[in-house]
This record gives sequence, structure tokens and C-alpha cells, in this order.
Amino acid sequence: MDWMKLSLYDSASPLMEQLFMFHDYSMLIITTILSVVSFLMIKMMMNVNTSNMMLENQLIELVWTLIPTIILSLIALPSLHLLYIMDELQNPVLTIKIMGHQWYWSYEYNDFNSIDFDSYMKQESIFRFLEVDNNTPIPLKCQIRLITTSYDVLHSWTVPSMGLKMDATPGRLNQMSLMSNRAGSYYGQCSEICGANHSFMPIVLDVIPIKYFILWIKNFS
Repeated sequence: MDWMKLSLYDSASPLMEQLFMFHDYSMLIITTILSVVSFLMIKMMMNVNTSNMMLENQLIELVWTLIPTIILSLIALPSLHLLYIMDELQNPVLTIKIMGHQWYWSYEYNDFNSIDFDSYMKQESIFRFLEVDNNTPIPLKCQIRLITTSYDVLHSWTVPSMGLKMDATPGRLNQMSLMSNRAGSYYGQCSEICGANHSFMPIVLDVIPIKYFILWIKNFS
């Protein structure tokens, strides 16, 4: 078995790094709880000094009520902070509108004139079912606003390396921010069961330096 398949994708954005940190933090707490509970269960099974006359112990009841409350607070506060920064947008330099169809994606760069294209899966490719005919370029280390919607049914625009997963809902606009700190090509797929060709809606993001992105804008226009 390939144990690497059980791990998370390498992070390519500050958001994914925060998700990594929260994952490790919560797993540390869960592992600690599992260890303590296992130790106490084994200790109780091996303990012969039992008493049927013990009816209550208010101190123990207070402790086993307070400790889970504190633990849940330690998990909830970082989680709420992470949810907040996932939706926060500060002066985006670029807005990309993403539209889901059965079964392909359309992209519009609303800050420029006449920049829109469709992205279909390639039938013949090195990375099977993951490559598309039109990749989506974005500038490196720039705050980007992503807006998703759908023309027909529910879709979900997902790029795991960026920590992105947005539902594309007909008649509704969903928003999320993106800023990549590493250049390269990053792959994703629709993660909503949207029909017969659900598995054939790949996503390819090309993160490139801003000077090459400007050159692509000029050539596209």
C-alpha cells in the first residue's frame, strides 16, 4: 500500500499552510485524548479495589464536564479564525469568474476586456483525466478573488493544493480568495456528483510570475 496517498497535498498557498497547521494541531489533541482514555480504561479493568457504596462524586463530575468544554474551546477558536481568513478579501488585484457546465468549466477575467474561455478535459494526456486544453493562469503572490456559479446543476470547483473548494450553484455567486506562494501547475477536479461525466471536469491552475501573466494578457487580447 502506498502510504503517501493517505497524506494531504503539498501546500501551495498560505491558506493551505494554515489548514495543515490546524490539522496537525487537532490531531495532537485527538491523539492525546485517545491515549488518556485508553490508559484509564485499562487501569479500571485491572483495578480490583472497587466499591459498590460509592454513589456520587461531585468533584469528578465537575472535572469531566469542564475538561471537554476547555478542549472543545481550544479546537473551536482556531477553527473559527481559519474560517474567517478563508472568506476574507483584502484589495484583490484580480477577479476570476468560474462557471460550471455539464461537463466543463468556463472562465472570465472580468478586469480585462474579451478574456473568457472554456476548459475541456484532454482525451490524450500524460496525466490521465487531469489535463485540459486551456489552463487557467494566475499571477504569483497576488491576492485573487474567485467567484463561482453554475449554468445547470451543482458543481464544486476544487484545487486541493490551494486549500480551495467552492460550490458552483445555479443562480448564486460564491466567493473565495486565493494567493499562491509557489509557481507551477496545480490540478483539481469537480468534487460534486453533477452527472454522468462528473469525473471528466478537471481543473488546471498555472501559477506564473506577474510579468508573464501580463504578457499572457497582452497575447490573449
